Amino acid sequence: MTHPLVPPIIELATPVAEQLGLEVVSVVFHTNQRPPVLRLDIRNPQQDTGLDDCERMSRALEATLDAAEIIPDAYVLEVSSPGISRQLTTDREFISFKGFPVIVQTSPPYEGQQEWIGQLIRRDETAVYLNQKGRVVQIPRSLVTRVQLDERR
Repeated sequence: MTHPLVPPIIELATPVAEQLGLEVVSVVFHTNQRPPVLRLDIRNPQQDTGLDDCERMSRALEATLDAAEIIPDAYVLEVSSPGISRQLTTDREFISFKGFPVIVQTSPPYEGQQEWIGQLIRRDETAVYLNQKGRVVQIPRSLVTRVQLDERR
């Protein structure tokens, strides 16, 4: 379950990232650790996300979060890149990685399979479409639990 502070943190982080030419990919607040850890994954759409991008985002976001005072206690801020072997979540990622090999996981299994491997064609409101050796496979989006790049290929 998403921590209740994550949506307002995303609202604050998104314009900060945009000013730096970056995108917020995901935000997780790990409150089971002492101090709690706020983890942000960012992406530079123009080039590979580097340590410099993470440092710039960390400094800018830290000032914004401190000014907003939405996190009441001490916490650790971690800003990193999700890396290439990540899960695809946003429409933009599905467009960017069209033609790339992906692994689609479903629950419950769809047509007797829980894992589908193929080239990503697209995603729409109803399905994820894969190319499996020239055959188009349409997997209902309601059954898809995860889509990630297949770095084995």
